[in-house]
Amino acid sequence: MTRTFNAPARIVFEAWTQPELVKRWWAPKTMGVAIIGCEAEVRVGGTYRYVLKPEGGDAFAFSGRYTEVSPHSRLVYTQVFEPMADAGEAVIRVTFEDRGGKTQLVSRERYPSKEARDGAMASGMEQGMRETYDQLDALVASLRERQATKE
Repeated sequence: MTRTFNAPARIVFEAWTQPELVKRWWAPKTMGVAIIGCEAEVRVGGTYRYVLKPEGGDAFAFSGRYTEVSPHSRLVYTQVFEPMADAGEAVIRVTFEDRGGKTQLVSRERYPSKEARDGAMASGMEQGMRETYDQLDALVASLRERQATKE
């Protein structure tokens, strides 16, 4: 997945990694999903866990471990959808490339099997990702604006 955000890589990276900011964009709001728990220790070997709860449904979580952390430019981490932990963990590589005050973000996900990938795609992941990226775009724009008024 590739998307350009209207903010420097530092701001996009922080929004991607700081729990208080992740809570503001990571769950697709129009699908009635809220983040009720968000923890992240962003360092090599550190872990994260995001707990989501859909309206009228049971809570579920995504979790994993950071294997590479290059602030403002690259993250590599594992991800397990806990209700289907038996399916194994995906490996996610995200790059944040500064392009004149904007950031080109590229996220690549490698699933442990074709079945796990197909299951993720069938879950509505694509629509959810589009919406969460829209939410991230709005968040980083507001953070950029706030930073500009402080300067």
